[in-house]
Amino acid sequence: MQVYDTTLRDGAQREAISYSVVDKLAVARLLDEFGVGFIEGGWPGAMPKDTEFFRRARTELDLKHAVFVAFGATRKAGVRVQDDPQVRALLEAETPAVTLVAKSDLRHVERALRTTPEENLAMVRDTVEYFVSEGRRVFLDCEHFFDGYRFDPQYTASVAAAALAAGAETAVMCDTNGGMLPSLISRTIAEVRERLAVALGITPEEAVARLGIHCQNDTSCAVANTVAAVEAGVPHFQCTANGYGERPGNADLFAVVGNLQLKLGMPVLPDGCIEQMVRVSHAIAEIANIAPDTHQAYVGSSAFAHKAGLHASAIKVDPVLYNHIDPSVVGNDMRILVTEMAGRASIELKARELGVDLAGNPEALSRVTTRVKDLEARGWSFEAADASFELLARAELADGTVPRPFALESYRVLVEHREDGAVVSEATVKVRVRGERVIATAEGNGPVNALDEALRVALTRHYPELSRFQLADYKVRILEGSHGTGAVTRVLVETHSTGTDWTTVGVHENVVEASWQALVDALSYGLSRQVRV
Repeated sequence: MQVYDTTLRDGAQREAISYSVVDKLAVARLLDEFGVGFIEGGWPGAMPKDTEFFRRARTELDLKHAVFVAFGATRKAGVRVQDDPQVRALLEAETPAVTLVAKSDLRHVERALRTTPEENLAMVRDTVEYFVSEGRRVFLDCEHFFDGYRFDPQYTASVAAAALAAGAETAVMCDTNGGMLPSLISRTIAEVRERLAVALGITPEEAVARLGIHCQNDTSCAVANTVAAVEAGVPHFQCTANGYGERPGNADLFAVVGNLQLKLGMPVLPDGCIEQMVRVSHAIAEIANIAPDTHQAYVGSSAFAHKAGLHASAIKVDPVLYNHIDPSVVGNDMRILVTEMAGRASIELKARELGVDLAGNPEALSRVTTRVKDLEARGWSFEAADASFELLARAELADGTVPRPFALESYRVLVEHREDGAVVSEATVKVRVRGERVIATAEGNGPVNALDEALRVALTRHYPELSRFQLADYKVRILEGSHGTGAVTRVLVETHSTGTDWTTVGVHENVVEASWQALVDALSYGLSRQVRV
C-alpha cells in the first residue's frame, strides 16, 4: 500500500489556509511521524514559497518514513521537455519522486490546453521519460479521469497507458470534480484494468497494481470512493490531513487509513504510527489555524462521545458494545455526556470519569440523576460543562455538606455611558470568606468582566492561587423557545490555569446572574481542584 499525502499542495487550496514555509516544514514532520509513505510538498517554480520550501527541506527535513515528492505539470504543448522552465524547476527541487499532472479528459485537452489529443499524449510520454532518465520515481495524476472516462473511455485510458509505458510508477485516477460514487468508482476500475492490460500486454492484476486514486469530496463520498478503489485492487491512494482541500475538500487521510487498517486489516502504516492519529490531526489543524472538527471520524473529540442513556447502560457492561473500535487505538478517548437524556448509568459513568464514585451510593446517584434532569429541563447543559457537573455530583455525594470557598451576600453592577463615549462597568461584591465579611469593588470592560475582577479582589488575599486562573472564553446563548431581551440565557465560562482548562455553566433570565453562576462555579471548581491536588 502507498499512502500518499497531499496536504501541503492540494490541502493548501482550502479557503482560509495559507501555510508559511515554517508551517509546511512542521506539517511535513507531523505527517512523517504518522507514517505516510509519500509527502507531496508543493509546486516548485509555480510558487516562490514552494521553491523556498523545497530548498530548506533538503537540509532541514530528516524523514524517517516518507518519500518527499514535488508536484508539477507535463511539458507545455509545442515545447521541448528540456526547454520547459517549469520542468527544470521541478527537477531542481531534487526530490526522489515527482508527480506530474496531465489532462485525461479529451474535452479539457481540446478546450483548456487547446492542443491535439496526440500532442497531449506526447507531452505525457516525453515528460515521464525525461524524469525517469534523471533517476526520479514518477507518478502521473490523470486530471478529470472519471469524467473523461465517461465521455471517451478509450482516450482517457490511453493517457494512463502512455504514462505507464513511458516508465511512470503509477497512473493516478483523479476524481477532480468530486462527483463520483463508490459503485461508479468500482465499475470504472474494473473496465480500466482490462483496457490497460490489453494496451500494455500485462495481466489485469498487474494493470490495477499500477493505478492510484485521488478523490475530491463534492458528494461527501471521497473517503468511501477511496476505500472502494483500494478494495478493487488499487494500492496507491492520495489524501489530505483532515480532508482539507478546495471546495468541500479531499479524502480525509485519517478516516481512510483508519478504515483500511482497522476495518479491512490492511497494513497501511508502520507499527506504532496509527496511535498518533489524534495528536497529528489536531496539531495540523492548529498549524492551519482551523479549529479541529469535534465530530470528525476517529479523531474528533466527539467521535466516541455517548449521550443516550441506553448507550451508557451497555457501555457500563462492556465499552465495545457501543464503540466501533477501542478509542485508544487511534489516540482518542471515550466520553459520556450528561444531558436530559442521561439515565443512572450515564451519570455513574460520567462521575467515575471525573473521579467521583457514585456506584456505592445509590441514594446519591438517584439525587444527582434527578437534579441533572431537572436542571437540564430548565436550560442547563452539562455536556459542555464538566466542572459544574462535578461540583453538583460531589455536593450530592456529601449530602450537600461540601463547603464552598466563599458565600455570596450580594453583588451590584453599574454600567455608565460617559459623555466622551466611554462605557465603563463597575461591580461591587459582598462575600463571606472563612468567616470574614469582604466587600470589594472593581471596574471592567463589561459587567461580567467587572464582576470577575471584583470577586478576585475579594478573594485573592485568602486564595492567592486565583492569580493563575484566567477567563479563557465566554459564550452566551438565547435558549430555544424564549425571545427578546427578556429571554432565558445560558452562559458557558471556560477557565484556564496551568496545564488545564475547565468549563462551567449558568442559566437565568438575567444574563448577569447567569454569568455570576458560571463564574462562581469556575472559581469554586478551580480552588477545590487545588485542594485535591
